[in-house]
Amino acid sequence: MAKWRMLRLQANDAFINMALDEAISKSVAESKSVPTIRFYTWEPSAVSIGFFQGIHEEVNLNKCRELGVDVVRRRTGGGAVYHDSSGEITYSVIAPEKMMPKGITESYHLICGWIVKSLDLLGIKSEFKPINDIITDFKKISGNAQTRRDGILLQHGTILYDLDVEKMFSMLKVGQEKISAMARTLILPG
Repeated sequence: MAKWRMLRLQANDAFINMALDEAISKSVAESKSVPTIRFYTWEPSAVSIGFFQGIHEEVNLNKCRELGVDVVRRRTGGGAVYHDSSGEITYSVIAPEKMMPKGITESYHLICGWIVKSLDLLGIKSEFKPINDIITDFKKISGNAQTRRDGILLQHGTILYDLDVEKMFSMLKVGQEKISAMARTLILPG
């Protein structure tokens, strides 16, 4: 069994968070670091956009500026994400690609399974919902995105616990149809 490193929960701004994932990815790719799982929060709150997204199509930059919310691009794909400094925890898993299942669904299942087991230890019953979500009571509490490059797998995931949905929708350019679908499936406080 391979040795792993866990970096405990730490708050950083958006740029430091993404730079840390980049530095760890490079270290793992060069075999200078063991595979790593890192837990972090965003201070101040931030919006991250997926690697292939257009910032102007996905984010209301004026609203982000007005609210003091940083905007940063992730190495992973997926959609734009609002990271509430007091409403979610983010994690990154960085490992050599050869340690992970080749299939995307299988690697999501493996890594999200670790999160499901951890939540269970905290008394939170949840389950993996393919392709890349974790749900509890039919509500989404975690979304995930991956990239495979330079011989490593990087997976970003969120664990939502007190999301300010109105604030999120004020910053993300999301169509009404998607807002309605998300309102039905996101876990909401209360």
